[in-house]
Amino acid sequence: MGQGRRKDFGEFTAKLEKHIEKLPDYAQRAQEKLQRYIPPSEQGSSPRPAQPPRPRPPMPQMPPMPKISQQLTSMASGQIPVVAEAKAKWARWNEPAAKLERQKRRTSRALTFWILLTILCGLFAFVAGAGLLKSGEADVLQAIAGGAFTIIFGTFGVKSGLRLRTLKRTVLPAAPAAPPPLPPARSVAREPMERLAESEASLAELLRQLSQPTSLGTMPVSEIAVADARTTAAEAAQALRGLAGRIQAIERGRDAAPERERGALDAAIKQLREQLDDGLDGYGGLVAAAGHTVAASSDGMTSSKESLSDATDKLAGLAMALRELS
Repeated sequence: MGQGRRKDFGEFTAKLEKHIEKLPDYAQRAQEKLQRYIPPSEQGSSPRPAQPPRPRPPMPQMPPMPKISQQLTSMASGQIPVVAEAKAKWARWNEPAAKLERQKRRTSRALTFWILLTILCGLFAFVAGAGLLKSGEADVLQAIAGGAFTIIFGTFGVKSGLRLRTLKRTVLPAAPAAPPPLPPARSVAREPMERLAESEASLAELLRQLSQPTSLGTMPVSEIAVADARTTAAEAAQALRGLAGRIQAIERGRDAAPERERGALDAAIKQLREQLDDGLDGYGGLVAAAGHTVAASSDGMTSSKESLSDATDKLAGLAMALRELS
């Protein structure tokens, strides 16, 4: 027993000596871990370890999370999914085509109701007039009442049928095209697209005036020139919106890209924004030419009328170049 206890005590002593020898290593590891969490200014004058710190394993790149400011901006601009869905449903409910379909359904149900009542009252009048009710003199009065209700309900049924026929023949006017949605407020394409919408409204009004005869009974410009300007402006606006959509796509990719890749994407966005501004300047040139033509229409000047054709040709070439970019 004594030898067994001496043996166990010897093994314990050997293990303790090993741990004592490793105490400096334990202290150095603890100091390295402490330096990770305490800034250098708060470490005091404690001596640094002679050995260089062990290199940390590289942390995996995580995709950037959307900033709270961006989420608040999207909420403020009305991009909350629930609100957007409610607005879309309300807009669909108030569409003329939807209203017409609801009127057709209500009129069809009313027609079916009046037809059923007319048939029932007609049967009642026939049964009462044939004496099948076996109630004596009251059969004549019941037959007369049944016939009267048959006429009344039949009249309502005819009116419902005529109204349903009119509704089915109703042709709805072509609904005006809804303006395309603008880019988000934080996009660099938002301000150019706002300018484009204002320019489109101004050009539409100017071309409408050029399509009407002047007080002298003459046309300011030919209908072909006005049609060419309107078609070219529509093509240029479509190309500009395609370029703005390309900018938005690059912006979304930049937000999800690593930090080291964002510089090149920002440079690409800046270049596309410059091209978008050039396109808007060309569109504004057509608007200015149309304005000069309207102003000179009462004086019979031809220089401003020719400038409209020149601006149309320039914008056509610019629209072709923008379509190749977008």
